[in-house]
Amino acid sequence: MWLQRELRLKARPRGFHLITDEVRERLPELAAIETGMLNVFIKHTSASLTINENADPTVRADFESYFSRAVPEDEPYYQHTLEGSDDLPAHLKASILGASVTIPITGGELNLGTWQGIYLCEHRNHGGARTVVITMQGEAGR
Repeated sequence: MWLQRELRLKARPRGFHLITDEVRERLPELAAIETGMLNVFIKHTSASLTINENADPTVRADFESYFSRAVPEDEPYYQHTLEGSDDLPAHLKASILGASVTIPITGGELNLGTWQGIYLCEHRNHGGARTVVITMQGEAGR
């Protein structure tokens, strides 16, 4: 079985946001897959996806603090500045973190670790709604 759909995610402020439950809720077909894979791909160049800690929100705040320091705004050598001081740093952060995550499916569930969740990493101050493409492949349960 193959399934592919686009999900429009609401606009979120700059930062790291858990979207695991939103992905699960919008994929009722997940329950039918005994063994498979789920790929989540973001169709933007200034936001990214990653998997990390899903329980303590300070981890997400620390991620934002780290990336803001590692890839600062307003560097004098940036040339791509027409869309604002957060634009080029957002592209760099998105390239560092990546545009997709792939998760195993086992017994109709995402086979994530106990403390793992899918992050939408919003790198713009006003990024707007984001679109992800969900591609699910697997064998139905018996």
